[in-house]
Amino acid sequence: MEENKILTPEELEAKKKMESIFKSVAESKPEVHEPVHETAQDEARHEEEQESTRNEIELMTVKRLSDSQKEAIEQKREERKKRKNKLFMKKCILSALIVLAVISCGYFYADYAPINVSEEVVITVPEGAGTRTVANLLKKNGVINSEKFYKVISKLRGIDGKYNYGSFKVKRGSGYEKIFEILTGAGERLDTVTVTIPEGYEIYKIADLLEDKGLIDKDKFYYLIDYGEFDYDFIEDIPTRDNRLEGYLFPNTYNFAPNDEWGIINSMLSEFDMVYGKYEERTEEMGMTMDEAITLASIVEREALGDEDRALVSSVFHNRIKSPDYPYLQSCATVQYVLKERKAVLSIADTKIDSPYNTYINKGLPIGPIASPGEEAIHAALYPEESDYLFFVMGSDGKHHFSNNFNEHIQNKN
Repeated sequence: MEENKILTPEELEAKKKMESIFKSVAESKPEVHEPVHETAQDEARHEEEQESTRNEIELMTVKRLSDSQKEAIEQKREERKKRKNKLFMKKCILSALIVLAVISCGYFYADYAPINVSEEVVITVPEGAGTRTVANLLKKNGVINSEKFYKVISKLRGIDGKYNYGSFKVKRGSGYEKIFEILTGAGERLDTVTVTIPEGYEIYKIADLLEDKGLIDKDKFYYLIDYGEFDYDFIEDIPTRDNRLEGYLFPNTYNFAPNDEWGIINSMLSEFDMVYGKYEERTEEMGMTMDEAITLASIVEREALGDEDRALVSSVFHNRIKSPDYPYLQSCATVQYVLKERKAVLSIADTKIDSPYNTYINKGLPIGPIASPGEEAIHAALYPEESDYLFFVMGSDGKHHFSNNFNEHIQNKN
């Protein structure tokens, strides 16, 4: 026999109400005398009353859920929701992977296949260079998009170890197979000219030198300086101005092919990118931008005599920038840049020329570099010697003499 179930107070109350309703219904039942013919309206009302009674009984007998039961139901609901969300996320990820795969295939195919063959560039491959070096050169010259993919295909095609050295003309977008053909010796090899770009040269002097060597067309060279596209992140940090790349054509000895203005500029920018990378963190520590650091380095390069005084010259300009009494750098080299002439002695009129590069009339640094600094000048600009000097002047002994006050400076001049 089944055990009696213990009812909750709510259930007991519902049971009592139900029994009361049944009793009420029984007592209200009419006595049977003679058959009474109910009208259709009476029958409908009677059925409506019975339906209402049944609904009320049903409502009274519904068992209330406990908190634990509610929690279990809610938990199941959440689990169902999570399963749906996971399924949705899997679909999204799968769709994204499919789209990515399609894009990647298109990207690599466009790199491998000859598509949109355009401007011709000169690639100079050093003797003994491997696939890694070649891929890097091709990427920097805008010939390929992916170094890694190129290295993979070069290995699969058996090209590794077969690259020739020298300078080669390659068209951007010509495709891997054409590149392999050219760089393994079937293409046109070019004779190169060795040229040294000295530290402290301005762009106009670099252009004169390259033209004298028969390497460039000046108009094309200057156009590329201001508007050429080069794939280096640091270029985005250079403010818009005339002679945009002034200070960034790194001084060094190069082997250039004739009539390759873009390649010549790109080679010097590549060298700058490699050298300056070592000083990015220090530039931030000094609270300077890259352009400010290279601007100061270019002034140090033009003003200092050499290794013996670069750091001291740098300290004078750093002190001037911070000085409330002497905020003008008064660098003769900045006026010479405006004049495009390296005058030994500036006139009063020269120092009053209206130019954002003239540090006699503008406080602090000029708006940009005035020459191409070498690595030693960049180092000196970012690691100045500790001093309180505010002046320096060339003495009769051919050396710079430094002082921290104007009177001593006048004495040094005499």
